[in-house]
Amino acid sequence: MAWALGVLPIVLLLIGFPIFLVLLTAVSAALVFFMNVPLAALHQNLFGSINSSSLLAVPFFIYAGELMGRGSVAQRLVDFVQAGVGTVRGSLGVTTVGAAAIFGAISGISSAAVATIGKVMYPAMRRAGYPENFSAGLVTAMGAIDIIIPPSIPMIVYGAAAEESVPRLYAAGIVPGLMLTVMLTAFVIWRAWRGGFGPGEPFSPRHFVRATGRGLWALGAPVIILGGIYGGVFSPTESAAVAAVYAALVTRFVFRELSFGDILEAAASTVFFTAQILIIVACAGVFSWLLTINQVPAALVSMLQGAEVSAWQFLLAVNLLLLLVGCFLDPLSSILLLAPLLVPVVKALGIDTVHFGIIVTVNLAIGLFHPPFGINIFVAQTVLGIDVVKIYKGIIPFLVIYLVALAIITYVPQVSLIGVDLLLGPRQ
Repeated sequence: MAWALGVLPIVLLLIGFPIFLVLLTAVSAALVFFMNVPLAALHQNLFGSINSSSLLAVPFFIYAGELMGRGSVAQRLVDFVQAGVGTVRGSLGVTTVGAAAIFGAISGISSAAVATIGKVMYPAMRRAGYPENFSAGLVTAMGAIDIIIPPSIPMIVYGAAAEESVPRLYAAGIVPGLMLTVMLTAFVIWRAWRGGFGPGEPFSPRHFVRATGRGLWALGAPVIILGGIYGGVFSPTESAAVAAVYAALVTRFVFRELSFGDILEAAASTVFFTAQILIIVACAGVFSWLLTINQVPAALVSMLQGAEVSAWQFLLAVNLLLLLVGCFLDPLSSILLLAPLLVPVVKALGIDTVHFGIIVTVNLAIGLFHPPFGINIFVAQTVLGIDVVKIYKGIIPFLVIYLVALAIITYVPQVSLIGVDLLLGPRQ
């Protein structure tokens, strides 16, 4: 059994098999060769893993992001932020961070932010004399904020895997996401002053009002999503559906940038992307079921309790593990693979599972741009034509900032939980 659940998946991953085939092959081998369980259980658990209402939010958020990303939403958000911070040195860099944070509150897809915001801001920074390495690193790293600030698809998947409330996870992600935004902004301003580039522009009330008017409909999406959830109007799934309808109406009838054919094309892309996600969810659910019935999580809890591992030591080990895993696997695969093993230990050590969800999310956000295989690195290289060596050099200071933020979030739980307490009240 050990080779089927431990050795076989590692070998298949090293060969290059897709993660869903790795998990499905391991489960099938265990059921056929080591367990007296009908294979019908495989089909039942595959379906049961995606039979969750919270997962319905995934295609809706993806669709809303697809629609917003195809029009001028990115440019409108950039213009709005730029009009407000124009007097600050390094204003283009600050605008990049701010626009990414707002775009993250619409789509929750990191690579989409790198492609859409980066496509607008990277050429603008280069024309304004920003260093190439700095510009490349900023564009690549800023997209990681998008899976920390709600709505976040990894948080939805973690909520389903850990049986945790998605609204509570969203509330917990607000302060860490804003903290990271502030830290990145402060670094950009300091770097611009030190490097003598990126002078600000005089603030123009007329320009700001005009930019706000142009961006108002785009800014309405995060207001509807988060306001609807915490105002008690929508569940997360319902807010995702409303956001998708809102995005379709705005891009078709208000901005008049997308035809009905474009809207259908965005729907087709959403179906394809959603299928990629849900097949991993289904196979990971079966793998988790197999680990559970074989008492693997319980054995891990007993081992750690016997070793008298403290909560801070466990969290340090988890951070190191997730940073390593995040270099090779995408966030959703990492969550689905590790959550069934780690969450029982988290509960046994008395760690809040909402706080732990934010720790997991931030770790895997770092993995999105962590060398050598962070997906955002390759998105930036492909979409913007940036040399990968320049990206590697440019992301180092941003990686340090994210790691400092991760340490604060890990060992100061209130950074995450204060948002939950304020918006939803303490856990009963």
